[in-house]
Amino acid sequence: MNTFTIRNSKYVMSAQEPMKGPQVDVLVETEEEEAVDTPWRLILYDDDIHTFDEVINQLIKALGCNRPKAEELTYKVHFEGKALVYEGSFEECLKINTVLQEIQLITEIKG
Repeated sequence: MNTFTIRNSKYVMSAQEPMKGPQVDVLVETEEEEAVDTPWRLILYDDDIHTFDEVINQLIKALGCNRPKAEELTYKVHFEGKALVYEGSFEECLKINTVLQEIQLITEIKG
């Protein structure tokens, strides 16, 4: 039995009866399997409502990061309009997002 991979799908070739030629079974990865490997991203957007200190403190609370890192992210949001604040599992993005939205910060989770 020969096994090879093409474009993220696994093909298995096995010899059948000599007169009929080889049989090809195609095993395709499901979307669910691919989603597990996909890193999720949590993006924080700029708004005209919250102060720098409010955003910094909420980032510290949500991410468990130090103040300089929270300040860096806050300034990036302010000057660039948005910033990637976390990348990882969907569950962790959702958990962090919940904390950021406690004060109605504008966020988006992308997968």
